[in-house]
Amino acid sequence: MTGMLLLKHPGRRRTALCTALLVLTQLAACASEPPQKTPEPSAGGSTALTVAAETALKRGDCRTASEDYVKAATTGDAAVARRAGQVAIACEHVPAAWQAANRWRELAPQDVGANTLYAAVALKLYRTADARDAIVEIRRAVERDIPIAPGAGGPAVHAGKGAAADPVATNMAELAGLLLEEADAPGVLIAMSGALDGPPPPSAPTQLLLGELALNAYDGPRAESYARQVLAHDDKDLAALHVLARACLLLGRATEAIAAARAAMAADPLRGGIELAEILAALNRYEEARAQLEQLRAQGAAPADIDRRLALLAFDSGDLSDAKVRFTKLLSNGGASDGTQLYLADIEARNGDAVGAIADYRRLYDSSVALPARSRAAALLLDRNAHAEALALLDDYAADHPEQELDLTLAKARLLADHGDPALGLSVLKAELDRHPQHPAIEYDRAVILEQAGQVHESVTALEHLLAERPDDPTLLNALGYTLADHSLELPHAEGLIRQALGVMPDSPAALDSLGWVRFRQGDAGGAARTLAHAWSVGRDSEIAAHLGEALWMSGEHREARKVWATALAREPDSKPLKATVKRFVPDAP
Repeated sequence: MTGMLLLKHPGRRRTALCTALLVLTQLAACASEPPQKTPEPSAGGSTALTVAAETALKRGDCRTASEDYVKAATTGDAAVARRAGQVAIACEHVPAAWQAANRWRELAPQDVGANTLYAAVALKLYRTADARDAIVEIRRAVERDIPIAPGAGGPAVHAGKGAAADPVATNMAELAGLLLEEADAPGVLIAMSGALDGPPPPSAPTQLLLGELALNAYDGPRAESYARQVLAHDDKDLAALHVLARACLLLGRATEAIAAARAAMAADPLRGGIELAEILAALNRYEEARAQLEQLRAQGAAPADIDRRLALLAFDSGDLSDAKVRFTKLLSNGGASDGTQLYLADIEARNGDAVGAIADYRRLYDSSVALPARSRAAALLLDRNAHAEALALLDDYAADHPEQELDLTLAKARLLADHGDPALGLSVLKAELDRHPQHPAIEYDRAVILEQAGQVHESVTALEHLLAERPDDPTLLNALGYTLADHSLELPHAEGLIRQALGVMPDSPAALDSLGWVRFRQGDAGGAARTLAHAWSVGRDSEIAAHLGEALWMSGEHREARKVWATALAREPDSKPLKATVKRFVPDAP
């Protein structure tokens, strides 16, 4: 299922658009926290609906609250539409959020908050042209010097050197980080680049922002183009050299990636030296990366930072013994974080000590990494047939953190499916769709789990239905293409879908894996191996390794197949698909 699952469903890591950039008030856990004061509606007919909506919020009925507020917004003023959008997005009621966003933007077409909500919901629905139009309005607001306070959230998207003096780049970087919380990177790149590429030509910080987005979207050629445009004016720009090095990695040009990192090191020995170590690690040249980090230590780099990076390097390379020693040392030196303890628990799990791992995860159940700790402990408990205890870990946390209810429920459904009970996983998703109707993430996960349940026709039908609503969504194109290919169905059509996805995200390891797999199903093991090798170099996923090893084996390259499988097993020793593939070809494998 790699071709489907490497590209995650639309982002839902937060339940509200809550930065100052949005000019929205945070609504975390709308079912449990006191609601905001009901705004004064301009039309008397909406008053009863707003009161009913707030009453529904108090009793935890998010769906009714969202739908009542949207009805109120149809006759209410901008304040009512704004509140309707807040409630709907916090409640993950995407259709209601879309209606509210349209209404708010209709009433306040130049309002930054209205346009940001509109763009975010449009991207959830993969309406990239609509999102672009809203981003254009936000850009115009910045250019009119409308003050916008810097926000707080989202994945880091750096606008590069000079951004502080460039209000467009600064605010667009904030916006991009926010949108990446709500949608997949390819859609965000399409919308942002359409709004920012000009005219007039974008500034260097804006080009670097777009370059970072291109990296997130697995579009190596575009990332390289943006980086080279900046470097043409300043060949020592560290942010541009970073983008260039990562773009070359995506494109499979290792020598050029290292050269870009060395150029960064010449411009800034410390930051450039870290860049070089990271590039070497990404190329699986772990000993060279380790030596580079030790050299930086000798040159005066912060020892704690070097120790942390060396621990991560050992973990990523599969050297669990060294990783355990290094993470334990960080812990004893007082420089540890919740993340450090999570890695130590992961090491116990990878070493086969389920009891010890669960005990370590338990210490993190109420920490900053509570969700991954509980999910991983639940997986181990499911392996031990402790179903009630496993599911209680997620249900108990959801009761105390209702703002993460959707994430937790989706995690539960996937865990159930992965541990042999897809029917129960589907039941969980059905109940979730009742609370969050037509939610793209839930519908996508349902299609995935239908395939896991052996309901291939139903899975294909579900994906086709989703694709009819979002025909250009590369995640869906790839998912449907991979599902067809994996079951040797309509292979020419499957390849066409996958190639369409690659047109948007040409270096996506998931889509490259899908293309390699459809070639394998068509009988071209050699061609499949070349494509899968590219996918493996970009995304070191165990299922890609399983596919690559199989293609190599069927091409007669048994030694290379074993090498790929061994490398992947060192990184993910519990990967069921990988272990099953290895067992088919090497029955005496441990």
